[in-house]
Amino acid sequence: MTDEFKGKAISSRMRDTLRYLTLGTLCLGLSACAATTAQTGYNDPFEPVNRAVFEFNDVLDKAVAKPVAEGYVAVVPRPARKGVTNVLRTLRTPVNAANQLLQGDIEGFASDVTRGLVNVTFGVLGLVDVASAARLEYEQEDFGQTLAVWGVPHGPYVVLPVLGPNSLRDHTGMAIDAYADPLRLYLFNTEQEELYYGRLVMTGIDKRAELLDTLEDLRENSLDYYATLRSAHYQHRESLTRDQADNQSFVPEIPDYDDFE
Repeated sequence: MTDEFKGKAISSRMRDTLRYLTLGTLCLGLSACAATTAQTGYNDPFEPVNRAVFEFNDVLDKAVAKPVAEGYVAVVPRPARKGVTNVLRTLRTPVNAANQLLQGDIEGFASDVTRGLVNVTFGVLGLVDVASAARLEYEQEDFGQTLAVWGVPHGPYVVLPVLGPNSLRDHTGMAIDAYADPLRLYLFNTEQEELYYGRLVMTGIDKRAELLDTLEDLRENSLDYYATLRSAHYQHRESLTRDQADNQSFVPEIPDYDDFE
């Protein structure tokens, strides 16, 4: 058996193992989802608890996240904020590329690797998005999308404190991405954990600043803010999985509220 064949066999076994482990986890919550799905179209069997956590997160957002994001936008000029976004995206290159590979998208994998190298080399360590000018557009890829490509269903909708809403599948994918992130592994192995946590905080601020107007509009105009964001979340995740998302912004559709009565 050649080394190349062994490598492919090991990779295949690892992928199958991850798939079965995740499927086993999701099965714990799927049995409670049938009634909720029939009523609303979403797997939200824990809705009363989810709404309570959602309210807590909303209070926390109004008290902390939103003011910090507004201050960030007020103090930091738009070009500098764009540079921060570019750096954060460049730092995510290994995770994006790995998920492209796991999804069997060789062209996407090559594009992500090339994009990262171009921006690091010619874009002042990622501050300037040179690659987009060369038509190497940024695509967000995560292990939740990979699981979707492998046929793993969403599972129940779960709202976690601080971390917010996601399906069980996508929460699992987020945890695996965070744990396996090469940058995290390097920083933790070199006792530079504070840099990793700083990156997490900056990522949160950057994303919250991007959504300032959108979330405020939804909060003020939605008949049911929770239901609106739940619908928007599923639409966004589906578009990402199908590589149809405009990753420059997140503008969800307003759902038909008759679905939630």
